[in-house]
Amino acid sequence: MKSTAIILSFVLLIFSVPIFMVFGLGSATAAIWGLKLPWSTLIQVSFGSMTKHVLIAVPLFIFAGMVMLRGGAAARLVYFATTLVGHWPGGLGIAMILAMGFFAAFCGSILAAITAVGTIMIPQMVDQGYPKPFVIVLAASAAFLEALIPPSNAAILFSALTDVPVSRTFAAGFIPGFVLIILLGIVVTWKCRHLKNPTKATASERFAAFRSAIPGLFTPVIILGGIYAGLLTPSESAAVAGIWAILIGTLIYRELTFRGILKALNETARITAVIFAIIAMATFLSVVLTYSQAPQKIISYFTEMGGTPLAFWFSVAIICMILGTFVEIVPVFYLTVPIFAALALSLNLNILHLYVVFVAFAGIGMITPPVCVGVYTAAGVAKESPEKAFREVPLFVGVGIIFGLLMIFFPAAATWLPALLK
Repeated sequence: MKSTAIILSFVLLIFSVPIFMVFGLGSATAAIWGLKLPWSTLIQVSFGSMTKHVLIAVPLFIFAGMVMLRGGAAARLVYFATTLVGHWPGGLGIAMILAMGFFAAFCGSILAAITAVGTIMIPQMVDQGYPKPFVIVLAASAAFLEALIPPSNAAILFSALTDVPVSRTFAAGFIPGFVLIILLGIVVTWKCRHLKNPTKATASERFAAFRSAIPGLFTPVIILGGIYAGLLTPSESAAVAGIWAILIGTLIYRELTFRGILKALNETARITAVIFAIIAMATFLSVVLTYSQAPQKIISYFTEMGGTPLAFWFSVAIICMILGTFVEIVPVFYLTVPIFAALALSLNLNILHLYVVFVAFAGIGMITPPVCVGVYTAAGVAKESPEKAFREVPLFVGVGIIFGLLMIFFPAAATWLPALLK
């Protein structure tokens, strides 16, 4: 029956059935007919997985980002980044990377970051002579900063699966996020060094841009300051961020309308529904793994084979890259993190190091066909066929692999700041 469930899952994937249904139907088949479990067990566990308190922060952070987009904060952050570095070689590309980093610090959604920043930056970069395929893949790659720079939905999901405090998982992504910004900046500078750059902004223009962006830049201070000062939980800080976003959009920038709030709520509901549907159905798989003792068997096999920490990290890298190519990052989390976490603990490896390495390699799937949701979204913003952008994908896959290897061999990048804050 287990083989039947696996075959069913592959068939559903081939026919492009939504991934939450692949998880649900395949795992339910194995659980009910293979392990003889009652439906009630699956429903109870699924409901419990979606009602974890930490997951409340997911829709709240997404809502805050959507309101920032509708209320004008995103546009001002982009302009501020452009005045800072727009005159550098490849400056507009670097400005987009920085703007993605800023937006990631209060957004919570990779696709929202691509839409918010890309809508402003992509046309501007194309007008300055940047190759459109390169700009599309750069936008998709830079948006991946959301998975590292806190607050991050990836960190929240990882914490929900491993019971690691969200504040520590947030801290683990800080330094790796800045490392990725530097790597992407180097690529843009080298690739676009011959392009014409905009005129250097004056000191008064930079100051005006900074002053206009202050309310948006203050948002991460509210979110992370409340968490690390012990005043707010992640969910409470996300709620405060949403209220702050509404206040600056209506009272300071005066661009947020009632219709804009409704659109932000609608987009938040759609994105949240997708994430939680995957969580609910992926929990069926966790039930199958628990009752079949698959994680324990994998750990025993790995240790008996003399598995070393380095072999473990390369196994994580290869599996995440393969799965990320065909499946979005949230299902990959629920498919593999419970097993990886158990193996990491058996090898006395830091669980936060696992988080960063996992995200680094699973995130490569954001830009690799056939899934590559990041490229498809950026191509839609640029009004370009995604297939034309695929020729730029190998360059950024190479950057992702280099970044992932750096994270493997320099674990302090992920563990130093959480240890300091602890």
